[in-house]
Amino acid sequence: MSSTACIPAASNDCREFDVIVIGAGFSGMYALHTLRAQGLKVRVYDEGHNVGGTWNWNRYPGARVDFPVAPYYCYTFSDELMNEFDWPERQPDQATVLRYLNFVADRMDLRRDIELGTRINSASWHETTQRWRVETSRGTQLEAQFVVCASGALSSANMPKIPGIETFAGECYHTGRWPQDKDVDFAGKRVAVLGTGSSGVQSIPIIARQCKHLTVLQRTPQYTVPAGNRPVDPAFIAEARATWPKVKRRMRVTPFGSPFIASTTRAKDHTPEQRREVYERFWQVGGFNIVIDTYCDLFTDEFANETLSEFIREKIRGIVKDPEIAKKLLPDYLVGTKRQILDEGYYDTYNRDNVTLVDLRADPIVEFHAGGVRTRSGDHPIDVLVLATGFDAITGTLQRLNPRGRGGVTLNECWKGRFSSYLGLTIPHFPNLFMIHGPESPGVLFNMPLGAELESDWIRDCILHMRSKGLGAIEPAPGVDVAWGEEVASFARMTLFEKTDSWYTGANIPGKHRQFAVHVGGPQYFAKIAEVAASGYPGFALEQENTVTTSAA
Repeated sequence: MSSTACIPAASNDCREFDVIVIGAGFSGMYALHTLRAQGLKVRVYDEGHNVGGTWNWNRYPGARVDFPVAPYYCYTFSDELMNEFDWPERQPDQATVLRYLNFVADRMDLRRDIELGTRINSASWHETTQRWRVETSRGTQLEAQFVVCASGALSSANMPKIPGIETFAGECYHTGRWPQDKDVDFAGKRVAVLGTGSSGVQSIPIIARQCKHLTVLQRTPQYTVPAGNRPVDPAFIAEARATWPKVKRRMRVTPFGSPFIASTTRAKDHTPEQRREVYERFWQVGGFNIVIDTYCDLFTDEFANETLSEFIREKIRGIVKDPEIAKKLLPDYLVGTKRQILDEGYYDTYNRDNVTLVDLRADPIVEFHAGGVRTRSGDHPIDVLVLATGFDAITGTLQRLNPRGRGGVTLNECWKGRFSSYLGLTIPHFPNLFMIHGPESPGVLFNMPLGAELESDWIRDCILHMRSKGLGAIEPAPGVDVAWGEEVASFARMTLFEKTDSWYTGANIPGKHRQFAVHVGGPQYFAKIAEVAASGYPGFALEQENTVTTSAA
């Protein structure tokens, strides 16, 4: 590769790399490990003051892993990591996952190439030099041939725009940006939680036990199933370690990256009594298995889906003592087509005397004010507001960066009507820019640490291929993004996911266009991207390396 110098800049601090990685969570840390192992000069930047990405920011009460159970939510590339870290619980909490990621950072000697407390403010492609010019929040000018966006599918906090919310005078916290320098004290306070997605459902039972009074501002009722959290049986861990190669192979071929063998039975194959027995058995055990391992057609057949949906609605009616409150908690969408949630005592919380449920569909918010929130039916005084309003998922962090690609085009301009990609890894007009868990990849509907490894390995191999062939740039060829989008959509149409408004489709963000931007093929997706690599990267425009130096440009 020809030597280049940084483009002149006002800052005297100018650094060159082969690869810049944005984000130091599961994805970014593994990308650093696998790229650096090939002799590439790699630097990771993260605006957090600790590694961990999502698991660094989401410190809200009750934050836990929901899928899959320990020890399978982890890196698979190293037997040493598997054998040396002991997971204490079936559903590890946020602190444990963050401890694991810090353990990995130390064990793999990653910290020397990670710069924390540093946000990437801008990134622009320079065609003559075939390199990315990047600027950090510290004013540092960077240059690299490749940029890998590992900034997280669930990282860009969704801050709701509600009349008067800026006038609220009490404490206000977003679950996705929970304070890291203090413990939030709810004792003796009136608290409101806005939102009942995963973070709301996980935090509400804990906050209710600590505060004077809790008002739950529910936007959409949720299907949530017991987590079944408990200490991990040492014999279970020992078996997982002993059979780890087999387990890893199995995770790569199951639809969601689960280590468990999926059922081949259809819901219609069983009588109502048999289905109830199956569901009840899985309900008592806890975990996502009731959704992904009971019947094979729960995500493809509305009749099958309704059998589980109604089973959970019956559970709600049986747990919640007040029939009117229970009625407000009954979901009316297809179970599993929103992000499936695990809980620890969520529905029981509504039997507490200090908890009020406000159904915002029937009793919408009029405005916030200094002392609380006013809904159509009346005023709710509060001291602490918890925004469990989720994220601008999948695309939000990339759009916030809004890099400039070929010809100066911005990402937001390119994504104005559709979140286009090729293979969910690259974007038209943005050479040498890669995504991990980007739109049109399996991302949030697959075991995310495992998916991050597989996508990072593809990126690594692509970069090595380019280096071996003297290539300077790679980007999707014209039109391949349209064909890829249709392939992603064709997989989605075989399921029930598109029938429900969710953050999978962008429905939680006002003004965001609707697109089911997740490849639900799982193993088929990873087989496809492997085939593309093995075939010499068809669908990509490959550009020879320029011999012009940056200074000559």
